[in-house]
Amino acid sequence: MLLYQPESGYCYNSDSVFLYDFISSLHPKGRVLDVGAGCGVVGLLVARDNPKVQLEAVEKQEAFIFYATTNARVNQIEYTMHEGDFLDLDESEKYDYIISNPPFYHDGASRSDNEMLFNARYNINLPLKDFFKKVSRVLKPQSHFVFCYDAAQFGLICAELEKVKLRVTDVRFVHPKIDKKASLVMLHVRNGSKALMKIWPPLVSFEGGEFSQEVQDIYKKASTQSIKCKI
Repeated sequence: MLLYQPESGYCYNSDSVFLYDFISSLHPKGRVLDVGAGCGVVGLLVARDNPKVQLEAVEKQEAFIFYATTNARVNQIEYTMHEGDFLDLDESEKYDYIISNPPFYHDGASRSDNEMLFNARYNINLPLKDFFKKVSRVLKPQSHFVFCYDAAQFGLICAELEKVKLRVTDVRFVHPKIDKKASLVMLHVRNGSKALMKIWPPLVSFEGGEFSQEVQDIYKKASTQSIKCKI
């Protein structure tokens, strides 16, 4: 998949590629909304590999709206873009899946002066409480919410999800190395589920100085080619 990205500012990284793989393992279908689409990488990869997906996205940054819609056109994927803040999205619209690699740097993290980076990385722009409340309002009954976040905030995530009656059904932690603490957590959440949480085997990024075999396989499946350019 060919993906145009900003020449400077925020570009997608391994989090997005790992999340795409996690979402695809759930075999999504139906109406799917990619929240905070950025250049469109997560949603477009999911739609490419899952033909029963009807892909929509919401993005508030003008530059990313351009990149995401361009990438959809270049890769011949049907795409509906909602321009604006997810928190302002029409709540009469309901989805089978909501997917997202949201901004998750916490309040104590040092902040970037770059506006694009600030909006894409820092959770002050999409607080968990507001994010989850909105998700609960636009999901169809018995539907799915799949996203990734800072692993250190896992406890807070579960607490906030419970407040809006969303339940984590699958979780996978990502570790830089087998002996390092988790840096990322990927969650599959459902409304109306009574299932207990399934803890997946950890995804380990590196073995020695090389990508682990599983990570190599994920990148091979994603098969992305990025071109950085100015709009």
